[in-house]
Amino acid sequence: MIDIIIKNRDFSLKLAGLAAARHRLSAEHPILPVLAAKQAAMEAGIGGEDRVAEVLSQFSFPFDIHIFHDLSPSADEKFQTDTHCLTPWYGLVLEVKNISGILEFNENPPQLISTKEDGCQYGYESPVSQLQRNCEFLREWFLHRGIQLPIYGAVVLAYPKQIVKTAPPRTKLLFPNMIPTYLKSIPQQGQQLTPETFNWLSAELLKSHQRYLPKPICETYKLRWSDFRTGVGCITCGRLGMIKQPRTWVCPFCQATDPLAHQRALLEWYLIFKRTITNRECREFLHVNDIHIAKRILQNMSFKSEGDYRYRKYIMNIKNFNLFD
Repeated sequence: MIDIIIKNRDFSLKLAGLAAARHRLSAEHPILPVLAAKQAAMEAGIGGEDRVAEVLSQFSFPFDIHIFHDLSPSADEKFQTDTHCLTPWYGLVLEVKNISGILEFNENPPQLISTKEDGCQYGYESPVSQLQRNCEFLREWFLHRGIQLPIYGAVVLAYPKQIVKTAPPRTKLLFPNMIPTYLKSIPQQGQQLTPETFNWLSAELLKSHQRYLPKPICETYKLRWSDFRTGVGCITCGRLGMIKQPRTWVCPFCQATDPLAHQRALLEWYLIFKRTITNRECREFLHVNDIHIAKRILQNMSFKSEGDYRYRKYIMNIKNFNLFD
């Protein structure tokens, strides 16, 4: 029996933040190529993980298996596994990479080198080191719950078009279609977990999952508030500058209406700038002149607040947004 448990793509928040920042910066801003490259790399990574999920969902295993994607169990140190396969006999951690070029896995220092078609070389953190860390963290997570289970690991290259010049000498390297065969080849030495414990452990992993919340773009890339264009964006024509009307927002360019436009704008504030906002900041960012309208907007978002009068600031929580659920 196979049971696929796929977590929501929490990295969609980071992608949303990168896209929003790029949209609000001027076309000449020097950070734009950096943000574009980061967004492209993340999209490629997600595409690779989707490929692994697709392969696993199409295969029938002759034993119980629970498969988790993008799982971040709470622990003393934060860690996230691309794919984790749990069986009653062992756990398998997969580190998925979707990096183009000719790949060299170096040991000293631990690094992945990619040589592109134009001859340019790029260095990345070693997937082997990432895999070893995640295996150890997961092993400790199990031990804290009284579970001793063998943990195996493998690096997965998302597509066979990726060319490997130098493979890691002591780490299994797979393409997605090789994963089911590898899973079946791992020895099942005795029934390690009872069905009850197996299901309990899977539920604990899901319950322990911590949503990934990226740092604000300004904090990560040391950008200033003044670098960004303000205003409420229109999802129909893509322009900034929607106007607040009773119970909705109206785009002056395409005449589209959107009652949730302020929520999307405030989410962009959350992802680009910081986790708090004042009434004045809200008015300046949304282009709302009335202090009472801004207050109603913030209160209707159910943000907690601290401080009084002009010193009041609203504490933004991702749970107050339902746009990514």
